[in-house]
Amino acid sequence: MSENRVAPKLNKVDKAAVLLLSLGETDAAQVLRHLGPKEVQRVGVAMAQMRNIQREQVEQVMGEFVDIVGDQTSLGVGADSYIRRMLTQALGEDKAGNLIDRILLGGSTSGLDSLKWMEPRAVADVIRYEHPQIQAIVVAYLDPDQAGEVLGHFDHKVRLDIVLRVSSLNTVQPAALKELNLILEKQFSGNANTSRATMGGVKRAADIMNFLDSSIEGQLMDSIREMDADLSTQIEDLMFVFDNLADVDDRGIQALMREVSSDVLVLALKGSDDAVKEKVFKNMSKRAAELLRDDLEARGPVRVSEVEAAQKEILTIARRMAEAGEIVLGGKGGEEML
Repeated sequence: MSENRVAPKLNKVDKAAVLLLSLGETDAAQVLRHLGPKEVQRVGVAMAQMRNIQREQVEQVMGEFVDIVGDQTSLGVGADSYIRRMLTQALGEDKAGNLIDRILLGGSTSGLDSLKWMEPRAVADVIRYEHPQIQAIVVAYLDPDQAGEVLGHFDHKVRLDIVLRVSSLNTVQPAALKELNLILEKQFSGNANTSRATMGGVKRAADIMNFLDSSIEGQLMDSIREMDADLSTQIEDLMFVFDNLADVDDRGIQALMREVSSDVLVLALKGSDDAVKEKVFKNMSKRAAELLRDDLEARGPVRVSEVEAAQKEILTIARRMAEAGEIVLGGKGGEEML
């Protein structure tokens, strides 16, 4: 006697996994680039665990695209190699390496790398009572935006000490990394015990400073300047702030504005200098520029915090596009082009 098996109900993460597995590597990689680290990990684990997906489940997820999916999907066929290629395309080899191992080997996040998947406040709590040098290594290891948020949960004196230590870091001996992972009660995944790890430095400190709230960044920079004027100059020269958008080439500004909503742009420009405004107006059609000018004039007083949040959002998009090679950031943080 045959049994009618009811397909298990898919949760949201499972549905996302089915969709990505059905899209193809290139398109799926583009989607993953817009997800946060924890989201990528959750979806990646779900994809790796996908086995024997039933047709009705695919139809449920794909909906109106069921005709495209048809009777053939790549689900469960060569999933390991698919996930490796897709995550590498999405995140690059460095960021994807440990994540791929955790997903495909079914292991849990471990060691220093585990901190990248935690909320900034939780990371701050983990390292709050550790030695300052350990705090600096952890902050240098994190992505700059997360590191900036972590620093926001410390008082000024601790922030200053950490940033100064990050600036002086170049490489970390494997023994030190091993000891740190023991402190975190985790085992570091990868080959940390075979070579030195490059992290920290003035550029890293500048990247982290870019993601601090302006009030914290200003206070911190003043303190660094008092202690080491040369270091503060080096950090400032490597930072990229909103007003530096005036130095981005026209093509880059046009590409950036396509990714920014008009409301966010208006708010950000309320607090910018004339050079940035003119740069934006110059790279819009005459009609669009006139409308933007009218919006700026019509917008009444706004809170400084709102302006800073809008500028931070645009800078985050700009840095992401720069990392992807879509634009070149000029000004303090830019590189000369030959």
